[in-house]
Amino acid sequence: MAQPANTFDSYDAVGIREDLSDVIYNVSPEETPFYSKAKKTSARNTLVEWQTDSLRASAGNAHIEGDATAGEARSATSRLGNYTQIFKNAVVVPDTDEGLNKAGRAKEVAYQTLKIAKEQKLDIEKALFDNNARVAGNATTARELAGAPSWLITNTTFGANEGADATGDGTDARTDETTTLIAFSQARFDTVMQSIWEEGGKPDTVYLSAYQMNKALGFTGNNNQRSAVQAGDERVIKSLAVYVTPWGTVEFMPSRENRSRDVFIMQDNMWEVAVLRPTKNVALAKTGDNTTRQVVTELTLCAKNEKANGMIADNTITG
Repeated sequence: MAQPANTFDSYDAVGIREDLSDVIYNVSPEETPFYSKAKKTSARNTLVEWQTDSLRASAGNAHIEGDATAGEARSATSRLGNYTQIFKNAVVVPDTDEGLNKAGRAKEVAYQTLKIAKEQKLDIEKALFDNNARVAGNATTARELAGAPSWLITNTTFGANEGADATGDGTDARTDETTTLIAFSQARFDTVMQSIWEEGGKPDTVYLSAYQMNKALGFTGNNNQRSAVQAGDERVIKSLAVYVTPWGTVEFMPSRENRSRDVFIMQDNMWEVAVLRPTKNVALAKTGDNTTRQVVTELTLCAKNEKANGMIADNTITG
């Protein structure tokens, strides 16, 4: 049907108010499972140090009556350390913006500050998983913390060509395989789980990418069973896959921030995040017709004893 002549419809009208939702929809990921689960401690220096030790191997232990007692040879503890890294983000908002009537937020500065705080938390999670050596820093070079791959050397499996463990003290990164990556498999996983158990570790969490999680969902076997459980904190993840082996029970926790080629088997209480400066929102001095807010955090990662953890490295990430 056609409109009657001289119909004044909405296409002709001027001054119609826009219909803009007063809600901003953000689907960007903000979960940080490793950072969230790690115990937080206080740092007192930019170099945070700790000691590790282990028991000797078991041996025969039988003595005759009245035998003279001699002291056993003892080994010293290992002293390790990691540097704190400064995470800093800022937002500059013209003062005019604060006076505007905008949809979805009352104050632009508050909205943008909250947004960069969430983004910074993702940066921290990424740094904890990064294959990165520690950097002492100086007047022109930023300090950097050594990520988890720099510490794991005892219970690891990796590519047969260039792949190699780091030294294990945070001073260097591991060497990535570039020639032939290996598919993440149940056999590789169980081998590392057994190795951790033999070293005395009690791992409880597996951190892996979505791609590797899909591989893990294909694990089979009567001695390996998965079941759905509710997470204690739904802000971290809503459900977990529990994997039962003779070497322990672990929860699979997909993480968006660790490299897809790396799968970490962690005993969470053997990791700490030492915080020198907790996350703080600071209003900086005005230097013009604007408002500047800075969000800053300074912390480092402490591998309390790497033997309680493991890593399956150099996994294929496609196909």
